[in-house]
Amino acid sequence: MIKVFHIPVCPFCQRLEILVALKGVSSQVHFEVVDITKPRDPHLLTLTGGTTSLPVMELDGGRSLKESLVLLDFLEHRFPETRIRRTDPYERGIEGLLVTLADGMMVAGYRLVMNQDLDQRDARVEAWTASLLAIDAFLTKHGQETWLFDEFGWAELAFTPFFQRFAFLDYYEGFSVPEGPDFDRVRRWWAACVAHPAAQQTSDEEVIKSYYDYARGKGNGALPEGRTRSSFVFEPSWRDRPWPPKDKYKTHATDAELGLL
Repeated sequence: MIKVFHIPVCPFCQRLEILVALKGVSSQVHFEVVDITKPRDPHLLTLTGGTTSLPVMELDGGRSLKESLVLLDFLEHRFPETRIRRTDPYERGIEGLLVTLADGMMVAGYRLVMNQDLDQRDARVEAWTASLLAIDAFLTKHGQETWLFDEFGWAELAFTPFFQRFAFLDYYEGFSVPEGPDFDRVRRWWAACVAHPAAQQTSDEEVIKSYYDYARGKGNGALPEGRTRSSFVFEPSWRDRPWPPKDKYKTHATDAELGLL
């Protein structure tokens, strides 16, 4: 049994969950939930080399691996019966090139949702829009009608968790993929990715409620001023909490207003 320590609703962790679902090996990979609102367990810090980043994989003999793309590659080779990566060298290269664009989109999207200065919003929106234009241009040149190739594959599983997280951009910033022909291809790809059966580990509601602290400029369990509980706590469940206020620039909800007490 392979053990993966992960954070619920973490996009990097969900990459592994999607791959395990695509390969049909859920009985051979155990996901151990970590509460990021509490100090890390010493054993976990040993596995990560002292960092708090997740996911991390624990193997036999005291071995461990981390970084989501490294772990994806490990699982792809560990369970080769169902191949997700392309086997043709050129197609594999195209796949890899598209995956390199994920980081720029992710950083721009998170910088936008975490922004607290209205004067900076237009610049953050422009950066995120530019990242989508680059993806659209790549898909237009190399992709097929819906997917990059003929089905949901390696590039799709790298991007999909972030597409799902960006429900918080629509909710807190009122900003989604723009309309117009320059974004038609990436918009079609985005919609198909988030609807895929292997990528249903989370929901828009869970993301929006859990990531409220990100909308207040605080990530990874850090607390906004005046708060005592993180929006990432397990209890009360996100299902039982009210929806957070949309206006993150003017309204700063309390623990009680967020249903965290």
